[in-house]
Amino acid sequence: MNAVELKKPSLHHLAGYLDALKRGWSPDNLRDEVRGEEIREIERDADAFLAAQDDPEAKGPPIRVADGSFVARLPGIHRWLWDGEFCGSIGLRWQAGTPDLPPTCPGHIGYAVVPWKRGRGYATAALHLILPEARAAGLPYVDVTTGLDNEASKRVILANGGVFVERFPRGPQFGGSEGVRYRIQLDA
Repeated sequence: MNAVELKKPSLHHLAGYLDALKRGWSPDNLRDEVRGEEIREIERDADAFLAAQDDPEAKGPPIRVADGSFVARLPGIHRWLWDGEFCGSIGLRWQAGTPDLPPTCPGHIGYAVVPWKRGRGYATAALHLILPEARAAGLPYVDVTTGLDNEASKRVILANGGVFVERFPRGPQFGGSEGVRYRIQLDA
């Protein structure tokens, strides 16, 4: 097994990302239609798509959330998981000057591994590797959420020092399902 690395999205790695989208993988666990939206964005203007993947100053356009509405973009970055080929993505988002997040964003970090690479510890490694970026953004902790029944994601979070915070009802933009929130302290 190759070790997983985080790569800043680039033209060099874009073919692997696009192939995963075309094979049915979505970087958004809640909105599968993101897959088609991103394919169209890449085909329309790959450079603009890549530039939007790192937006630590939130200069980009508003973000469409699960219910189809739009909210202000948060500062954030995306990294692609790489083991010699594309195998997933992880994103970090925050609000400047506070660890708090708006209600439309229940967690600081989201990740998705392509189905054909799951079960290899890649999500656990990726979460570990993104934590220094969260520290560099000035966050004292990150909240990571998952669905109540997502045992694999819970294991990923716990393996990275996550401590259970709460069960919570996810808003209508998340289908109204129940979620769980974990916190990983960064200032220790």
